[in-house]
Amino acid sequence: MTALSCSTASTTPNQGECVLLDSGEQLYQVIGVDDRHDRCWLRRWPLARNGSEVFEISLQQVRPARPHRS
Repeated sequence: MTALSCSTASTTPNQGECVLLDSGEQLYQVIGVDDRHDRCWLRRWPLARNGSEVFEISLQQVRPARPHRS
């Protein structure tokens, strides 16, 4: 079984990358991006046992996540 992972984001988020919201330090995974309409869909990371709700937000409200140090 493959472990789920969340890669760090570049300047424009891509599907599967992790980002932070401008308003906090909670990590989110990018589910989809619509750069034509300046929107993306996120879910909390790590995933909850019973799943994590997906929500839509402006690309202007997200920032790349810095890699976590071990």
